[in-house]
Amino acid sequence: MACLLSLRLFAADAEPSPDHDAGTKRVPSYTVMPDYPTVARRDRIQGEVQVCFEITREGRTRRIAVRRSTHRLFEKPAIRAVRRSTYVPVADDVVLSGIKSCRTFRFTLEPTVMETDDPAPASG
Repeated sequence: MACLLSLRLFAADAEPSPDHDAGTKRVPSYTVMPDYPTVARRDRIQGEVQVCFEITREGRTRRIAVRRSTHRLFEKPAIRAVRRSTYVPVADDVVLSGIKSCRTFRFTLEPTVMETDDPAPASG
């Protein structure tokens, strides 16, 4: 048996705050998950990044900024993921709230046991 580390990446809406509200009622149309950085995986670094942004009427993200981060290695992948994600556009007559949305990405590694079909070689 071999033991490997598999990566787990979670995206969760951040808890609302007065100036950054995850409940802006904008519906995602295409959500991109960030890539787990190779260096972080190799060094078994785990962490969390909260990214806040505005959503345009057309459903694009803008003014993307890291609000909180446990490790700088995860910031760029999280920003790239938010930048590539899109939301359902809203009609011109809908009033936009102007409240920022936030996403929290959790980068975690979990041990995974893989069984192989090949028996262990006999020593001797």
